[in-house]
Amino acid sequence: MTTAFDPIAATCPTPLAENERVLLGHGSGGQLMAELLADLAPRLGAPAIEDAAVVTTGAPQVVMSTDGFVVTPRFFPGGDIGSLAVYGTVNDLAMMGAVPVALSLAYIVEEGLPLDELRRVTSSVAQAARACGVRVVTGDTKVVGKGAADGIYVTTTGIGVRLPDAAPAAANGRPGDVILLSGPIGLHGITILGTREGLGFESELASDCRPLHDLMAAMITAGRRGVHVMRDPTRGGLASALNELAAASHIGVELEEQAIPVPPQVAAACDLLGLDPLHVANEGCLVTFVDPAVAEAVLAAMRDRPEGAAATRIGTVVADHPGRVTTRTLVGSSRVVDMLVGEQLPRIC
Repeated sequence: MTTAFDPIAATCPTPLAENERVLLGHGSGGQLMAELLADLAPRLGAPAIEDAAVVTTGAPQVVMSTDGFVVTPRFFPGGDIGSLAVYGTVNDLAMMGAVPVALSLAYIVEEGLPLDELRRVTSSVAQAARACGVRVVTGDTKVVGKGAADGIYVTTTGIGVRLPDAAPAAANGRPGDVILLSGPIGLHGITILGTREGLGFESELASDCRPLHDLMAAMITAGRRGVHVMRDPTRGGLASALNELAAASHIGVELEEQAIPVPPQVAAACDLLGLDPLHVANEGCLVTFVDPAVAEAVLAAMRDRPEGAAATRIGTVVADHPGRVTTRTLVGSSRVVDMLVGEQLPRIC
């Protein structure tokens, strides 16, 4: 016998103290965000909230995702808040094996924003949607007083249809799976930071902001249900994404540090600023756990797509140390790769 969920009566096993406040780090995609979601999700009657979810039981399966975007600056090398909003939601659908069908678009606009800037953002949304073959079918606009927002905030919700042979999920990782990465890491976060702070190296970099649904489709065609897990490592970077997947699948992850592609400009900027490239955000790459029997076919399919031309194997899923990510360093030692703690680069998406 089941009873109706009562949101008023719902409580969290480890509620936040009344005197605690939301911090910037709670939006980092790292450990603080994980703790916040562990507090909030049970109040919604859910053990966890994923970036996207299957919302129907019949065929075809419908997938839904929603995301908010508050990036500053709003325009940056390689993209802007409009294209980022479209691609970010499309990519969350793709990580569940879904092809995008429709988007909703909501603006919160601060009084005083130049109309030309609003038109520019909207044109970018339209262009990105056309590039993805998806329609913007509904939306909403709210205007708030000057100082109540930072120019414009954008929220997109996406609906997609899952490919028949697709079944990736965060909890599907299995010992022996091969871990593949579609391309270089760190480009988006370092580009945003360099542009915002005027650090001088942004002219050499551009965000990797782009859609990944066609890459996903090629991977599913090659590997079918052997593609067990897919995730785009956005906020919190590759390290946080892998830790989330290791916890969800109750497995361990072992990486090869020298196999992880970090562009020289990103590595240099991270060295200068004391950042770990594994914690820096991305907006146009994915990490996947695949059955070893189909790993070479999936890797070849990835490399045949422009979004995955630099795809490479970076590690293995293991039964040891479930929930933990380790990496073998260049000198042959092993170190634990933790989730991002705190807020490394605020306002990156």
